[in-house]
Amino acid sequence: MMKKNTKSIKLKKYIKGVLFALFFIFFVGGIIFPFIWQFLNSFKNQKDLFSIPPTFWPSEWTLQNYIDVFERQPFLLYLKNSTVISLVSTALSVSIGCLASYAVSRTDIKGKKVFMLVLLSITLLPPITIINPIYKMMKNLRLLNTYWGLALAITTTQLPMAVWFLSTFFKSVPNTLEESAMIDGASIFKCFYKIIMPLVAPGLFTVSILVFITAWNQYLFAQVLNPLKIRRTVTVGITLYQTDYTVPWGTMCAASIVITVPLIIVVLLLQRKIISGILDGGVKE
Repeated sequence: MMKKNTKSIKLKKYIKGVLFALFFIFFVGGIIFPFIWQFLNSFKNQKDLFSIPPTFWPSEWTLQNYIDVFERQPFLLYLKNSTVISLVSTALSVSIGCLASYAVSRTDIKGKKVFMLVLLSITLLPPITIINPIYKMMKNLRLLNTYWGLALAITTTQLPMAVWFLSTFFKSVPNTLEESAMIDGASIFKCFYKIIMPLVAPGLFTVSILVFITAWNQYLFAQVLNPLKIRRTVTVGITLYQTDYTVPWGTMCAASIVITVPLIIVVLLLQRKIISGILDGGVKE
C-alpha cells in the first residue's frame, strides 16, 4: 500500500513537472519567437524575405538592412532625440513624484485612499483621449517641436504611476528616523535628502527604469507634438521607411532591433534591482 501511494505521488509530481515545462515553453516561446523572427529577418535579403514558403534562417546573412537604416533616414538623430526626451521625462517624473509621494505618505488627510485610486485610474486613460487638450496647451506655450514639450506631455501620463509606486516606499520608512534627525538639528529638507532618499533608492531606481522605457516607446505624443524632422523620435522615424508602394520589411526589422536591443540589455543587466524594487514596493504597503 505504501509503495502504491509513493508511486502515485511521484507520478503526480512528474505530470505536474511536465505540464509546467510545456506551459513554460509555450508561454516563453510565444513571447520570444516574434523577436527572434524579427531579428533573423533583419539579416535576410529581399529574396529570403518574400520567399514562399518562408525560410526561417537566412540563406545569405547580410548587413545591408542595417546600413539602409542609417542611410535612408537620420536615425542617429532620432536616437538622440529619444534619449534626451526619455531622460528628461524620467528626471521630471521621478523628482516631482518623490516630493508628491513623500507628502502623501507623511500627511494624514481625509480621503487619501480615494485620492490614490483616482490618481492611479488616470494611468488607465488612453492617450488619445487627452492628446487634444495637451496639443492646444503646448501650442499656446510654444512648446511644439521641442524636447521640453514632449517631455512634459509624457511626464503627465507617468507621474501618477511614479507617485503610486514611490508612496509605498516612503510609507515603509519609520517616522522616528526623521524625528531623531530633527532633534539633532536637521531640517526637513536635510532629512529628506540625507536620510529618506537613500532608503528608498531601490524604488527610485525601479520607477526610473519603468518611466524611461515607457517614454522611449511613446508614439502618439511624439507623432503629434514633434512632427518636425529634426525633433522626431525613433518610434516615429521607424514608420517613415514605408512608402506608398513598398514596405521595406528588412530595413524596418533592422530599425526595430536597433531600438529594442538597448532596452533589452538594460533590463537584463538590471532585472534583479527592478524586480526587487517592485516586490519591495508591493510588500511594504
